[in-house]
Amino acid sequence: MTAAASIATPDMTDLRAVIGARAIVLVGMMGSGKSSVGRRLATRLGLPFVDADTEIETAAHMTIPEIFAQRGEAEFREGERRVISRVLATRAPLVLATGGGAFMNAETRARVKELGISVWLKAEPDVLMRRVRKRSNRPLLQTADPEATLRRMLAEREPVYALADITIQSSDEPHEVVVGETIAALGDYLGPAAGATAS
Repeated sequence: MTAAASIATPDMTDLRAVIGARAIVLVGMMGSGKSSVGRRLATRLGLPFVDADTEIETAAHMTIPEIFAQRGEAEFREGERRVISRVLATRAPLVLATGGGAFMNAETRARVKELGISVWLKAEPDVLMRRVRKRSNRPLLQTADPEATLRRMLAEREPVYALADITIQSSDEPHEVVVGETIAALGDYLGPAAGATAS
């Protein structure tokens, strides 16, 4: 489902009721806006917001670049899987922003399916690159050609991201626009019980 298909705005009280105890889980590439959109979405829905990367850093007492450097990607991914599973099981309902590689883990996808609704923030490579250039804390892009690395990762990950329940285009529009499109798409996905009204 894409935002383009959305033709109604759900009543927020009804939408929140239909979401119930589930988590809204944002997935997608680094730079797709998961944290920025997630915070605003959580506010609109009246739900807590959790950034999985922040939770991982808190649990490890290290930054993500430090975890990658000292423990390697495999150990980071295992910690990521454990943290996301714990957050979903003990803190939902909430809006959860995941790291770019989290949804690639089959156990994490199953856990999200069980306890949440997944939303892929889909962004074009040029948009992603413009955004990630602003920050130097992306361990997977510390390569000789970061843009080629990002495009390769995107090609590998997109088929898995496409398994998400909802797909939203994340462009250079203001985050509030993306939040509105996400809310409308959630209303579409959850059906008449969400109290959608034609816009």
